[in-house]
Amino acid sequence: MFESCCRPLERCFGGGGGGGGSGDGLLWHMDLKPHASGDYSIAVVQANSALEDQGQVFTSPSATYVGVYDGHGGPEASRFITHHLFAFLHKFASEQGGLSVDVLRKAFGATEEEFLHLVKQSWPARPQIASVGSCCLVGAISNDVLYVANLGDSRAVLGRKVSEGRMNSVVVAERLSTDHNVGVEEVRKEVEALHPDDSHVVVYTRGVWRIKGIIQVSRSIGDVYLKKPEFHRDPLFQQFGSPVPLQRPVMTAEPSIMTRKLRPQDLFLIFASDGLWEQLSDQAVVEIVFKNPRLGIAKRLVRAALQEAARKREMRYEDIKRLEKGIRRHFHDDITVIVMYLDHPQASPNVRFKDHTIFDCTSAPIDIFSFNADEAENPLHTS
Repeated sequence: MFESCCRPLERCFGGGGGGGGSGDGLLWHMDLKPHASGDYSIAVVQANSALEDQGQVFTSPSATYVGVYDGHGGPEASRFITHHLFAFLHKFASEQGGLSVDVLRKAFGATEEEFLHLVKQSWPARPQIASVGSCCLVGAISNDVLYVANLGDSRAVLGRKVSEGRMNSVVVAERLSTDHNVGVEEVRKEVEALHPDDSHVVVYTRGVWRIKGIIQVSRSIGDVYLKKPEFHRDPLFQQFGSPVPLQRPVMTAEPSIMTRKLRPQDLFLIFASDGLWEQLSDQAVVEIVFKNPRLGIAKRLVRAALQEAARKREMRYEDIKRLEKGIRRHFHDDITVIVMYLDHPQASPNVRFKDHTIFDCTSAPIDIFSFNADEAENPLHTS
């Protein structure tokens, strides 16, 4: 799994480095790096005043781990996950002899418990932290088996090759994760079935379905005020929805987990926060990846999403690029995209995974605006 050494994991904790700019001070990207099964590319664009998305990739000769954490209510929960989840995965996999569904479930549970502990410590001075949470999407590839674990509405999509006749091949999108969003009728019915005596557990307000009129996702790390009644009674939280005290949890941190044996026709994986999927369909995304060079492919997807966001407002992409953080949130969300190619040993010849003892981790910066400003002032800086 992660072998017996935690030290490589430390490189995942904190801001990223080595990415590039593109004339957009709110965009960061890593064009292409190797992993055990091929290559990967990552890109992040910031829309909020404080970046609430976080993303990271850990690679070793035997395994690859991907994390996309889409925060809400503030950046604290998503940043917290980057410092804890992979470490818990390492700990439990080491104890149990390798990766498994149980290891993933325990790692998610331990991360939730640690964040709850932080909230309890911070509560008297910072009661607002009880309303901070994050979606959490994790992918892992080990021994040609793919694991996907998910809370919330970030999404993992597979690009799978399908032959049409003797000469032509096309790619189809296969969704690998469940969107835990009450805008989805099945999820809404699931939440309502768990609370048959509460006719207002899910209500339609401000143009969308929301739990308690507050939040769209039904599963997350954090959001303690909707899981622990003692944190909901404070008058501070009456602004979020009904002033009626919470009687029992209306959200959970229990992930949906799927496993799949990778097959030769499985070409690539896209892990992304919902900021991408709000703009582009699953099929549109896999076709962009399939039809374009892999160098900088994650950045290409982010730009395609921004172009679509601009089109909806009858604007140009250049107009979107000029918008400042915070203001930009009115036009699109924070977006994190990680593309993983699955064609080893035919990885790009210029970036082959030559050193079979290497461990590496790429983490996106915790704030794109600050990182790019720092890079502009110190072009040789690496973190």
